[in-house]
Amino acid sequence: MRDFPIYSPVEQIFDPLFTEKKVEVFVKRDDMIHPFISGNKWRKLKYILSNAESLEKKHLVTFGGAFSNHLLATACAAAKFGFKSTGIVRGEEVQNEVLMLCKLFGMSLIFTDRVSYRDKRSLYYTHFKYEPDAIFIDEGGAGELGVKGCEELVPELQEHYDHIFCAAGTGTTAAGIIKSIEDKKVYSQVHVIPVLKAGSFLRPEIEKYTGQTFEMHLDYSFGGYAKPAPELLIFIQNFCKSTGILIEPVYTGKMFFALFDLIKKDSFSPGSKILAIHTGGLTGILGMSAKLTLDS
Repeated sequence: MRDFPIYSPVEQIFDPLFTEKKVEVFVKRDDMIHPFISGNKWRKLKYILSNAESLEKKHLVTFGGAFSNHLLATACAAAKFGFKSTGIVRGEEVQNEVLMLCKLFGMSLIFTDRVSYRDKRSLYYTHFKYEPDAIFIDEGGAGELGVKGCEELVPELQEHYDHIFCAAGTGTTAAGIIKSIEDKKVYSQVHVIPVLKAGSFLRPEIEKYTGQTFEMHLDYSFGGYAKPAPELLIFIQNFCKSTGILIEPVYTGKMFFALFDLIKKDSFSPGSKILAIHTGGLTGILGMSAKLTLDS
């Protein structure tokens, strides 16, 4: 597979809260890797695509919701690296900006009801059992190959951080970071922010890949994927205005909200250096545009 350059700098952000609590906060800008194969989406797809190529599979079949960043990333990556792609979309047939971009990159879309969607392997075999060129890619790029790609984030860091924050949907990115920290004997405390309601189910999913201890903060899901509370939306607007860094309500908004809230609660010793992983996926904010009330 052709080389894909990684550009993911670390930058410091500033806020009176950080000064008051005597902590430093930095952001790993994985959102800058690519406009559409963004952040952890590229990291998770890297070895999945290499595996497909080695198996001589030409058709990527994957899954996601109607505003899925993973679907868009897979569509763009397929176009870039010479694959065909199909996205199986959860829910009734709709049209929106994200799915339009998927189709622009050549992805075929199959809409399915939410009950059938729960058994993704069955859906895959129903549609592609007799297509030898097709390969199953789990929702969000979850799985061992996705974890392997996310492990490569830690060696890119040029400095030591006492705490590392990461949002979690499937837990794949968090598992890769934690495993890499364990393997390389880096002494950083990882904080996982599940974005799904009742996100404790992610702990065993992450622990499948690592024995390293980590903190899981379950109070910042705001009810789940598509339920952004006004408090969260106000925080996101203020954060974007004060930092010039775009975040969204599904993943990164919740992660940064949790980080600020835990700093307020004196969860970190004075002098702590904290790194937040910006996992990209910014087109997710398009699904919330009707709920945003922006001042001029």
